[in-house]
Amino acid sequence: MLRMVVKQKMHPGMVLFVVLVCHLLEDSSVHAGNCWLQQGRNGKCQVLYMTKLSKEECCRSGRLGTSWTEEEVPNSTLFRWMIFNGGAPNCKPCKVTCDNVDCGPGKRCKMNKRNKPRCVCAPDCSNMTLEGSVCGSDGKTYRDECALLKARCKGHLDLEVQYQGKCKRTCRDVLCPGSFTCVVDQANNAYCVTCNRICPEPTSHEQYLCGNDGMTYASACHLRRATCLLGRSIGVAYEGKCIKAKSCEGIRCSSGKKCLWDSKLGRGRCVLCDEFCPPSRPDEAVCASDNTTYPSECAMKQAACSLGVPLEVKHSGSCN
Repeated sequence: MLRMVVKQKMHPGMVLFVVLVCHLLEDSSVHAGNCWLQQGRNGKCQVLYMTKLSKEECCRSGRLGTSWTEEEVPNSTLFRWMIFNGGAPNCKPCKVTCDNVDCGPGKRCKMNKRNKPRCVCAPDCSNMTLEGSVCGSDGKTYRDECALLKARCKGHLDLEVQYQGKCKRTCRDVLCPGSFTCVVDQANNAYCVTCNRICPEPTSHEQYLCGNDGMTYASACHLRRATCLLGRSIGVAYEGKCIKAKSCEGIRCSSGKKCLWDSKLGRGRCVLCDEFCPPSRPDEAVCASDNTTYPSECAMKQAACSLGVPLEVKHSGSCN
C-alpha cells in the first residue's frame, strides 16, 4: 500500500502543504518552552504562567517582566525549580529595552542600573489644581498633590485627596470640596465624607445597630447620617438594638469580636481583638483615654483587649 502511495504523483499544492506542516511540527518541537510572569533579582524565571508555549506566544502580550525558558522539563523539575532553586535557570526576558513597553497610566519605562527595563511611577503633575500640602484619604499629609499621586501609583490604588493643607484633628479649619462634609473619626482624624440625607426604611430587625453613644439606629445608613450631623464618628458598639446590660455577659458579639466593658458609661462594645501589630515608628505614638502612651493605635487596641475596657485616642504623640 505504501509503495502505491509513493508511486502515485502528488499535486504540487499538496507537496507544499506537507512540507509546511512538517516545518511547523519541527519548529514547535524546537521552540516550545515555558512562559513565566517575571524574572527575579537572581536572574531566574519566577511565577509560572503556562507550559508548552513558544517564545513568540509567550511574549505576545508585551508585558514587562514576562520571561521564557526553552527547556521542556517534567512538572516535578518545574516544581523543584520554583520551590527550592528560587526559579528556573536560563531565563530569557521578553523585553530587554523600553521599546514599545506600555507601563499603564501614571508610569513610564526606564532602564535601571543593571540596564534592564523597569516601570517606574511618573504621574503627570503638569495640571495639578491644588498647591502646597494635601491630606490623603489614608490620614497622612503629603508634600503636594503630585507626591500623593506617586504614593497611589506605588500600591495605594484607592488613595485620594481629602482636602488641601495638612491633615487635621479637628474640622475647624477644614474646607471640604463640593458637597462633602467634614467628620472627625474615632481616632480624632478629620475626613471629608458624603452624607446621606435620606435613608431607606429598614426591612429587617437584623439591620438595627447599637452605637457607641448608647443609641439604637435603624441601619448603618442612619448611623452614618447621625455621624455627619454630629460631625464626629459615633461607631458601632454591637449589632442589634441597644440593651440594658450590667456587664458583657448580656451582650452577644459577632464572630471574631470580644466585648469590652466601659464601667463609667455602663456600656459594652464589641471589637476585634486578633489584630497583628507591625513594628511601630516613633511618630505613631498615641495618648489614649486612660492617659497612657502607646507605641501605636494598634498597640492601644491590643491593650484594650487585654484589659477588657475600651480605649480611644485622645491625641497623637506622648501623653506628656
